[in-house]
Amino acid sequence: MTIDAILETLPDYAKDLRLNWSALVNATELTDDQKWGSFIAAAYGARSPQLLAAVEAEAAAHVKPEVINAAKGAAAIMGMNNIYYRFQHLSTNEKYGTLPARLRMNIMRGHGADNTDFELWSLVVSAINGCGKCVSSHEKVLLEKGVTEELILAGVRIAAVVHGTAAALDALQPA
Repeated sequence: MTIDAILETLPDYAKDLRLNWSALVNATELTDDQKWGSFIAAAYGARSPQLLAAVEAEAAAHVKPEVINAAKGAAAIMGMNNIYYRFQHLSTNEKYGTLPARLRMNIMRGHGADNTDFELWSLVVSAINGCGKCVSSHEKVLLEKGVTEELILAGVRIAAVVHGTAAALDALQPA
């Protein structure tokens, strides 16, 4: 199923999601790698296999397979890291922040995509997963690399719309 076909299944009360998809797909703030990587990472992070398959199929026309793989890698690793670091953030026990994570994160060095783009995709998924510590960390790295707040928000808008779409699709599933 294509993205357009999925969007057509959304009820009228979710019309804003359809309109926002169109605006985001046609937006020019992000490079194709950043844009489609953000869509992929967000669909993966939103846990929507149907949406991920449609986004991945569309992205394949715009970006190299390495970008798709790296964006999914960012989403996978953030699925783990967001839980770990959100726990540290929510716990009142400061000792947890001083202990080593002891979690493998090799994908962060060997993903085959642009490092700045990988940071953006990590931020996108961290926003979906609500990990303030990870959002802050990835935003800081992006800003240090010269990424503008406008570009960061473009990625976060993708996260918001993809997550909203995944939630609407999930709500339409029979009980």
